Amino acid sequence: MRIGFFQFAPRFGKPEQNLNALVAALTGAEADLIVAPELALSGYLFTCREEVEGMAEPIPGPATDRLERVAADADCHLVVGMAERSGKELFNSAALIGPKGLIGVYRKVHLFHEEKLHFSPGDGGFSVFDVSGVKVGLLVCFDHIFPEAARTLALQGVQIICHPSNLVLPEYGQLTTRVRSIENRVFWILANRYGTERRGGKTLTYTGCSQITADNGEVLVRADERGDSLTVVEVDPERAKNKQVTERNDLFADRRVALYRWE
Repeated sequence: MRIGFFQFAPRFGKPEQNLNALVAALTGAEADLIVAPELALSGYLFTCREEVEGMAEPIPGPATDRLERVAADADCHLVVGMAERSGKELFNSAALIGPKGLIGVYRKVHLFHEEKLHFSPGDGGFSVFDVSGVKVGLLVCFDHIFPEAARTLALQGVQIICHPSNLVLPEYGQLTTRVRSIENRVFWILANRYGTERRGGKTLTYTGCSQITADNGEVLVRADERGDSLTVVEVDPERAKNKQVTERNDLFADRRVALYRWE
């Protein structure tokens, strides 16, 4: 299976320009699954909820409709982070789009810092999606710091975790996602952005270094700290079904759930 990421630097408040950049990069991509960053259409550094309301879209909506055509033309699956509007609520979401249309949406469960001022946390849990016979799960950025999120997906049989991100803490996400791959024996696509946003007296610099890790934690490919990168590698998702560490140790069978208590 050919999996990859598209690392780029979305321009804040320029959703049409960012969507055009995505379409240009992904059109004709030779891959089965490609992940783009968190909030790839809007940019990240909102100063008020009204800004989110002005750029959020329903899913499905105009942006996902256009990306569906890209996925169909390339016979590829896409995961794209975007601000979602659902009624009066706003979510930091990731949409999974396939050649036949929208497959599913994940709403970020663990909101980071001032995201809590603008978005509602997702309450839909951690769903599993089918991508060409492979079980795929979605997380968004700060979700990576909570091992329960990845483990919940892995216990449902997920083989690949797609992780749109806007990481600002150097090395944190690149390190933890390797660990999550090891402790769950899953492949992981970390699609991060790069660049700097300055708005409302605040500055955020994003760490780039998007990467794909194997089920044993090996970094298969890693982008630079800065610069656009559409990178694809070939993997065997069947490896993620094997949870053996030694001939006597299985990561899941060895769990002693009755002892994992904190009351």
